Amino acid sequence: YLDRKGFADSKGYVWNSLLILPMRIAGALVGCQMIAADGTKRFLTGQITKGASLKIDTKGRDIVCEGFATGMSVRRAMRFLKQRYTIHVCFSASNMLEIGRQLENPLVIADNDTMGVSTAKKIASRYWIGEAGEDFNDAEQRIGTELVAESLRGFI
Repeated sequence: YLDRKGFADSKGYVWNSLLILPMRIAGALVGCQMIAADGTKRFLTGQITKGASLKIDTKGRDIVCEGFATGMSVRRAMRFLKQRYTIHVCFSASNMLEIGRQLENPLVIADNDTMGVSTAKKIASRYWIGEAGEDFNDAEQRIGTELVAESLRGFI
């Protein structure tokens, strides 16, 4: 999965060939997302997902996004721009709304689908979206880190 999404050098927790992403609320582990090599995503039965996220770094502007690959691409773009960030991977558009409401003026990186755009509009007056049907990771793979990073510059 990481290779396919453009992160061949990245490491993650793997169990039974599944990438395991911890989900936390206020630092407490409340569940996980499991991603198969083909991109199929599942959660543990009975876990808490509402309000849970995976934070990537915690040193700057709050950025809210839906998926892990998007979060990793945003991280790479912010590093390219030499900007500090706290990325909140929310795992779903509805949970983006939950997390976004807890933050003051977050930058929203939305998937360009009906749910992503609708959710972004509820969280912030300005938000980043890519081409139709794309998320930030798709855009990075299509146009490269430098150009997708430059597309963020006006939002930070």
